[in-house]
This record gives sequence, C-alpha cells and structure tokens, in this order.
Amino acid sequence: MNIVRIRDCVVGGSKLCIIAGPCVLENETLVLKVAESMHSLTQKFNMSYIFKGSFDKANRSSIHSYRGPGLEQGLRILESIKNTIGVPVLTDVHCVTQVKPVSEVVDVIQIPAFLCRQTDLLVSAAKSGKPVNVKKGQFMSPWETGNIVEKLTSSGCKKILITERGTSFGYNNLVVDFRSLPVMRNYGWPVVFDGTHSVQQPGAMGKSSGGQKEFVPYLCRAAVAVGCDAIFLEVHPEPAKALSDGPNMVALSSMKYLLDELGKIWNTVIKIREKYEDKLQ
Repeated sequence: MNIVRIRDCVVGGSKLCIIAGPCVLENETLVLKVAESMHSLTQKFNMSYIFKGSFDKANRSSIHSYRGPGLEQGLRILESIKNTIGVPVLTDVHCVTQVKPVSEVVDVIQIPAFLCRQTDLLVSAAKSGKPVNVKKGQFMSPWETGNIVEKLTSSGCKKILITERGTSFGYNNLVVDFRSLPVMRNYGWPVVFDGTHSVQQPGAMGKSSGGQKEFVPYLCRAAVAVGCDAIFLEVHPEPAKALSDGPNMVALSSMKYLLDELGKIWNTVIKIREKYEDKLQ
C-alpha cells in the first residue's frame, strides 16, 4: 500500500494518524486552542496529527445556519494554525474556483461526501499537486471508490486518502459497514475512518442535523481493530455551543481518554498484522 507523507506526518505507516478539529472555523482563539491541545495529545500517544476545519459549510440544512468565516478569513486562520502550532492543515473545497487559493495555504484538500463524484472538482484538486482526501458519499458503495481513485490518479494526484463516514440507512440515519475499510484499502491508498460524521443524523432536527456522539468511541475502536490508517474526529471545547455539528462532536476534554484507548488497540493490531496478516486471507 502507498504511504502518504504530509509534511512531518505519515499516513499508512507505523503510527495512527488523527485528523481532528472543529466542524467549522468559528474564531481564531478557539481553533488555536483545539489545534494546540490535539497536537500535544497526539505527541503524548505517539500519533501523527493533521488539523481540520472548514472555512465554509456549503451543505447546511437551513439557509439560516452558520456557514463559517468564508474563504479569505478562513485561509488566514488556517495559515495561522499551520505556522503557530506547526502541524499540517486540511480543509474542504466545494467548487473548482476554490482549489487554487486553498492549495496555496493548506496541506490537504478535502472533497466533501456529497461532492465525491464531481469529476471536475476531483480533477482540479488532483492537479493542484496537494494530497487529496475524499469522503465516500453516504449514497456510495465502498467498491465504487475505485472510480474516485482512478479519477485522481489519472489526473496526476500522487497522494490520496479515502474516508469512510457511514452509509444512508433510511431517513436521517447512517450506519457503518466495516467491510468497507479493507475493501477501500485494497485500492492501494490509506483509509480514514470518520468517527463523528458516522454518528450524525442528517437533517434529523428539521433545520439542523442531530447526532449520537455517545457511540463515537465504539465505532472508532472498531475501525482501528478492523484496520484503518487514520481517525477523523470533529472536536470542540463545548460541543453544545458549537455553531455546527454539535450533536455528533467529541468534547476536547474527552480526547485524552479516547486516544489512549485507540493507541492501545492500534499497537495490538500492528503486532497482529505483522505476524499473521498473510496467513489470515
């Protein structure tokens, strides 16, 4: 499998990578606090870390929902995190025109789940020269991600991540089929498990999405045990006051316990993989 190097961070290697931050960039003070805390925790547990945060949430349930600070201010905040904390940063793009300015600042370009089949957006992101993380759509089977990989590689992308974030199961509900992790990993690139969006209940509150954050630790533990290369989490100091995705976000104060658990499972899985993987086919 290909290893993806992003500055000092390695995804697909011997360390578990954590991609974490608030759903949307609310203000610079808050996001710097999250980035600094997460950087410190991941160093403690011998994990790689990438900060994530959106400058615009273009797919909110209601037109009245907070979307973010916008492109210019959002990129300024992301650059501040990158320079101040010294960690790679990741953000979403929603249209082709955003790719160039975003690629000049961030280390990883992310394609949102709803846009994972938008060929022009994938091709543009691939041609930026940046690593690209694509969220598998809630409507898509894991084997269809092979088409995503082909679009990216044929357009020159050298560093790809594919993220599982749950599959639509009736109205306002998502489920995770953990078979998707080895299926997607077989396309040759690291696989990320999105622990917080997988417990989201899209549009369940009418004008906003609900969530069942109490299940985040269970799904993350399962994902690491099954075999993934990174865990994606939305983290906030006070999820109840978050301006987006509060019902499925993890409290920053809980992260040390979750990372401790995941680190222990990861270390066990690595040992088993090295010893038995070829014999368990």
